[in-house]
Amino acid sequence: MFETLRNAWKIPDLRKRMIFTLLMFLVYRLGAVIPVPGIDRSVIQQMFSGSAGGLLDFFDMMSGGAFKDFTIFALNIYPYITSSIILQLLTIAIPKLEEVFKREDGKKKMAQWTRYVTIILALIQATAYSVGFFNRAIIDRSFLSILSVIIVLTAGTAFLMWLGELITEKGIGNGISLIIMVGIISRYPSDFGTMIYQVQNGAVNILEILIFLMFALIIIVGVIAIQQGERRIPVQYAKRVVGRKMYGGQSTHIPMKVLMAGVMPVIFASTLLAIPQTLAFFFPKIAPGVQKYFSTVQSPGVYIYTILNILLIIFFTYFYTAVQFNPYEYSGTLKENGGFIPGIRPGKPTAEYLNRVLNRITIAGAIALAVIATIPTLVLSFTNLNIYFGGTSLLIVTGVALETMKQIEAQMLMRHYKGFLK
Repeated sequence: MFETLRNAWKIPDLRKRMIFTLLMFLVYRLGAVIPVPGIDRSVIQQMFSGSAGGLLDFFDMMSGGAFKDFTIFALNIYPYITSSIILQLLTIAIPKLEEVFKREDGKKKMAQWTRYVTIILALIQATAYSVGFFNRAIIDRSFLSILSVIIVLTAGTAFLMWLGELITEKGIGNGISLIIMVGIISRYPSDFGTMIYQVQNGAVNILEILIFLMFALIIIVGVIAIQQGERRIPVQYAKRVVGRKMYGGQSTHIPMKVLMAGVMPVIFASTLLAIPQTLAFFFPKIAPGVQKYFSTVQSPGVYIYTILNILLIIFFTYFYTAVQFNPYEYSGTLKENGGFIPGIRPGKPTAEYLNRVLNRITIAGAIALAVIATIPTLVLSFTNLNIYFGGTSLLIVTGVALETMKQIEAQMLMRHYKGFLK
């Protein structure tokens, strides 16, 4: 990894992209410490002093501390992720919408609609925080004061959305995923400090620390294994004569990844599971019930949360894989180019074969991903460790880092080919 980064740094264009990405990270972290105006910080501290995970700390972990400090990036990028989920589900449910997004300008239209839905969801979520949970922390509770808080929070999400798209366009990697990763990593130093403090005070024993570190290592190794795993399906191209030259006849393979969806199912699942907690800010009366049944720190919430998390991860793994890889379209392209899978007839039989293989490897990847994401949550719930960088956060960080490194390697390979052609 370090060798790849060192080699990429030597290429001027990649070096500019990497510097740009790092500068955007700096802008993000600076914005994450700018407080929302008109908020009493002492009240915020009192509200979080008695929290013990679940309802509040998950939001804070995924926002890199911006939620707990109630800064301009308190909503983070999650309204954008939720809007992406909504539009992708509507695309499958509404055929006319799918036709619109499949046109030449379909990607632009989908991106534009996603932005609109993001702003609407951010406004709803900002209103929930301002009118609900954080209302007592607002110094002046007049209409204009509350409206200004709502606008600032919504503007923060809009800015992060623009920042993520800018990183994707001019930087390295997927900007939205990288923003989430940087926010999670920014919490690690304080969480490690908390862990050391708990050991020194005797609140946590060394055995619990070792168990957690062991599972952290399993997560990292497991994510790398399933991200790198693939099923190679052999493909043969028929020979054809054009004039005096013979074309085709070569053998290759289709690399079908065990986990085509990457870590997006985990991000989608965690975003949807946060919706009941968001509703609790609108309706404080349901907060105790939400804390009981959707918290990862008490029973029966930890079991309900775990089961729902597993089911959602499996669902979104299949969903995101179906969006990325269509066996029938791939089979048609293969047939047009004179390619075929040995022992399988071109056309529909090839599509059915690819679909069958895809379903088998996807279920294996989905279950592995769900297990890796949920086991550490159960481990933390039965120990005294007061830290929140569990399975979900480690999995997201490892997965996003792997995808970013792959993109850097692809950029380097493309530039090497260009240099060779010159």
